[in-house]
Amino acid sequence: MTYQHIKMPESGTRISISNGKLVVPDQPILGFVEGDGIGPDITSASLRVWDAAVEKAYGGKRRVAWCELFMGEKAAGIYGGDYFPEETLAAIRDLKVAIKGPLTTPVGGGFRSLNVSLRQEMDLFACVRPVRYYQGVPSPLRRPEDVDVVIFRENTEDVYCGIEYESGSPENEKLARFLREEMGAEFFEGAALGIKPVSPFGSRRLVRKAIQYAVDHDRASVTLVHKGNIMKFTEGGFRNWGYELAKEEFRDQVVTEEELWEEHGGQAPEGKIVIKDRIADITFQLLQLRPAEFDVLATMNLNGDYLSDAVAAEVGGIGIAPGANISDEVAVFEATHGTAPKYANQNKVNPSSLMFSGVMMLEHIGWQEAADLINDAFVRVLAEKTVTYDFARLMDGAREVSTSGFADALIARME
Repeated sequence: MTYQHIKMPESGTRISISNGKLVVPDQPILGFVEGDGIGPDITSASLRVWDAAVEKAYGGKRRVAWCELFMGEKAAGIYGGDYFPEETLAAIRDLKVAIKGPLTTPVGGGFRSLNVSLRQEMDLFACVRPVRYYQGVPSPLRRPEDVDVVIFRENTEDVYCGIEYESGSPENEKLARFLREEMGAEFFEGAALGIKPVSPFGSRRLVRKAIQYAVDHDRASVTLVHKGNIMKFTEGGFRNWGYELAKEEFRDQVVTEEELWEEHGGQAPEGKIVIKDRIADITFQLLQLRPAEFDVLATMNLNGDYLSDAVAAEVGGIGIAPGANISDEVAVFEATHGTAPKYANQNKVNPSSLMFSGVMMLEHIGWQEAADLINDAFVRVLAEKTVTYDFARLMDGAREVSTSGFADALIARME
């Protein structure tokens, strides 16, 4: 494909897919979107860290050929006001793997969110958020080391799909009249109305990806998080379809919690993953009180949004929380925080959310050795209390460094 503004590097090779698996060359072309606000600062620092880890791990036998893609404010300047150019979407589909900094959503209509639009436009149905504790990170928990979960949040349905009608609008009044007169529904006059679609298809494919992750990474359990005690056909449907999928497609690899107690005395058979479910509000509490009981979580959209941020707060906040949005073919990794415009171009903020999203990306393409170098270096740097301002204000005796200075420290500690 010929692109207008995107320049593909000549030296690299595109990732392809064969039999549902990524085929990754030694010099893959990976896309990156710099992002808005603090995006340029954290992206430039992270690119240096990722490249240094790849060089250290493979001694030049492997390297990434980076291709800059455009979205957000930078795209608007290049594409005549278009924050969400089709050319960028086409390039992401072509490259299969990309990473992006935080994006500003334009004010005054057009998009609810560029992030939500990207997920829905490209059907990136699974938002994957691993949350783990790194020794030395400030935490409000007594035992933060017990936090090691991977959250799979459904991205395309639930209230985030954007079906809502403003109070007083003709569309609202038409729907309200139908609900009252035809369906017997009761609610206050003038209420704004929203529709919450939850399908077997969307729920099952999300749970499938969560269980497959647990199988591939030797995880002990998958918890279906829902509010099915109240919303029995949407949230309850998500729970029921999840159990059905587990039994139909992973029967030899899983045991349900009910089977665990009825047939195995509460002890999981060796090699079996426990499939269980928990009410959403109870999950929030238990992840603070007994986080070791959770491993992989599969959630609907809204529950997953709240839950992933809440768990991240237990182990350092979203400033170091990575994330990815994944379909069966395309993966877009991202910083999970916002653009923080008041810190833009100050070389000040913590780049770790984007950096660790890049670690996820390296793991996704099978370059585990490079990913491990970054994880290990992060622990060493924190042990020395070399941190950016956000951690420095929470730690005694910290040495505060800039965004680029933190990248320098990580690169220096790679062993």
